[in-house]
Amino acid sequence: MPHPSPSRVLWIAILGSFVAFLDGTVANVALPAIDRELGGGLATQQWVVDGYLITLGALMLVAGSASDALGRALVLRIGLVGFGVASVAIAVAPTPEALVAARLVQGAAGAFLVPSSLALITSTFSGPAQAKAIGTWTSITTGAMIVGPLLGGALVDLASWRLAFLINVLPIGATLWLARGLADPPRRADARIDLLGAVLCSAGLGGIVFALIEQPRLGWAHPAIPVALVAGAAMFTLFLLRQRTAPRPILPLDLFRVRNFWTGNVATALVYGALSLNGFVLAVYLQEGAGLSATLAGLASLPTTILMILLSSRIGALAGRWGARLFMTAGPIIMGAGSALLLAVAPDFDYWWQVLPGMVVFGLGLSLTVSPLTSTILGSIDPARSGIASAANNAISRVAGLVAIAAIGTIVGGELDLAGFHRTCLVVAGLLAAGGVVSWLGIRTPRQDAERP
Repeated sequence: MPHPSPSRVLWIAILGSFVAFLDGTVANVALPAIDRELGGGLATQQWVVDGYLITLGALMLVAGSASDALGRALVLRIGLVGFGVASVAIAVAPTPEALVAARLVQGAAGAFLVPSSLALITSTFSGPAQAKAIGTWTSITTGAMIVGPLLGGALVDLASWRLAFLINVLPIGATLWLARGLADPPRRADARIDLLGAVLCSAGLGGIVFALIEQPRLGWAHPAIPVALVAGAAMFTLFLLRQRTAPRPILPLDLFRVRNFWTGNVATALVYGALSLNGFVLAVYLQEGAGLSATLAGLASLPTTILMILLSSRIGALAGRWGARLFMTAGPIIMGAGSALLLAVAPDFDYWWQVLPGMVVFGLGLSLTVSPLTSTILGSIDPARSGIASAANNAISRVAGLVAIAAIGTIVGGELDLAGFHRTCLVVAGLLAAGGVVSWLGIRTPRQDAERP
């Protein structure tokens, strides 16, 4: 079978990533139903999300190295099969512990999807065509933000939250079928993967997240909290130190010498931490605080998603022609304004006046941000290292979301009531504004960036 055409490669990349994005939106809208059936309160809801993000963030770096060393197609297929198996395990989980364990496995499989998908794009397209392809990838994978809440919410309301985790079977099957003729170049003889680094990274993140999630319940006086926090920070520090000396690091620190790469990743941490915080709190509060059904809570963010689908490809093309700095500055600041508009939510809840305006403004800012941010970061690195560059950027975004969600208990004061929802809106707005400022101060167009390799 001949090698797939560029357009087919783009669709393989889109569908492969779609699976991971779909699951994230389904999980948020299913959280209240999971709590009602399995129990555990806010802590269980946080672990359902963060269990996935821990392994996703840590192993995405390994997957990036594997994508460059062993081949994008092989890594993508491993991720798709593993993700499907873990989805079935989630659907039959009898306890919160079993559910979180299955989410850990699912995150590990998901780590192999996004970096290999983006690496396929960056190794197939170049220049303005690459920016446009990434914009198309962004706009269509954002469709998961429609499909996930709608189908997930309907299944939660009409059947069971368990079925909501099985809706990714179709895109998995379609991607495996499309990728039949996708071949990789010969494997490098010196290919190595830093497994010790992966263990240190996972354990470090796990300790920090455990302390942040369990602290509101156990208190700082409980010995497990400071021990987990200190041990996690120490192991993550050891991970960074190892990356300076490992012969095949999973996070090559020399990438961060490129100005657009390190600046873009600082902006990524701020923006995606805010996005994760916003998505979690909005989905849960609209059901538990405002009394909406899971389906209606899923529909609440529909305006944001529609704007993303309509605008992302065009914005990606414009950023490829004009440079990304203006888009990456204005986008997060506009998103922050949208988050601030959610302060209008009141006890006498009205979606049309209290939520919809914020969602529209938020969606406009998000459309301006995502494609330019992604294409700027990946375009600043040599295409031969696109797999690890994509993995590093995606890992940073997931770790930012991981820490943000772990800190929800501290932000809301242990209970997600209206006051806690308002506090979260302010935190989200502050993070996004900071992301815009960082982009304005740090991002340069390729013509100005002498560091670009």
